[in-house]
Amino acid sequence: MKKTLKKLLAVTLTGVVLVSSLTACGKSESKEKTIKVAASATPHAEILEKAKPLLEKKGYKLEVKVFDDYVQPNEVVESGDFDANYFQHIPYLENFNEEKGTHLVNAGGIHYEPFGIYPGTKKSLDDIADGDSIAVPNDTTNEARALMLLQDNGIITLKDGAGLEATVNDIEENPHNIKIVELEAAQVARVVDETAYVVLNGNYALQAGFSVGKDALASEKSDSEAAKTYVNVIAVKEGNEDSDAIKALIEVLKSDDIKDYINETYDGAVVPFED
Repeated sequence: MKKTLKKLLAVTLTGVVLVSSLTACGKSESKEKTIKVAASATPHAEILEKAKPLLEKKGYKLEVKVFDDYVQPNEVVESGDFDANYFQHIPYLENFNEEKGTHLVNAGGIHYEPFGIYPGTKKSLDDIADGDSIAVPNDTTNEARALMLLQDNGIITLKDGAGLEATVNDIEENPHNIKIVELEAAQVARVVDETAYVVLNGNYALQAGFSVGKDALASEKSDSEAAKTYVNVIAVKEGNEDSDAIKALIEVLKSDDIKDYINETYDGAVVPFED
């Protein structure tokens, strides 16, 4: 009788252990098949929503949470509560790591939001004349992008090495004697009736009633230094960038389906980034 009870007890315990192991495996597998991403509302979360069914086909459930600030999305990835975030460009990411001691890395560039030159009193860059004025944002980052765009279109030439730290003091050649009017970014669009051209980022262009895709006389190209620098990326904690889940996420976000969605939805204010 004692031997029989011992056998029954052993069988029961084995069954419990086996069920527990299977349950644990099920939970682990389920967790690995879910990708949690912190994002800004527009356009990031909207793009991610479009990616959900594409990721489902790859066996992943995508969970997206919208954050209204630029601090928490990095903190929740650093802590491991989220697998990735999508809201920032590389300079912000690097500065955040330096200031906060976090260990976040770029897992893949998805889109950029290009600067464009828009018509003011002149409707074509071919009409540029001596003494014309061009309004640009006056903050460090945006002014440099604006000046580089003017350089890319042959309007000015900057000193070698000025790059994304350029200011008006770095203008080396100005064949048309263009007057650069420096204004707070939100004010630039308001002087379209007073300057020959204005240089705007996508958001301010849309707010001003410009069709980015139709009205921009010139814009940053995907292979420009600014586009490569300010591309919006999927950020993850260091060491997770090569995980199967993150690779699947990047693959979907860089797919033709998502590129088509971006091009059809944002009127050129958001552009797929080409590596």
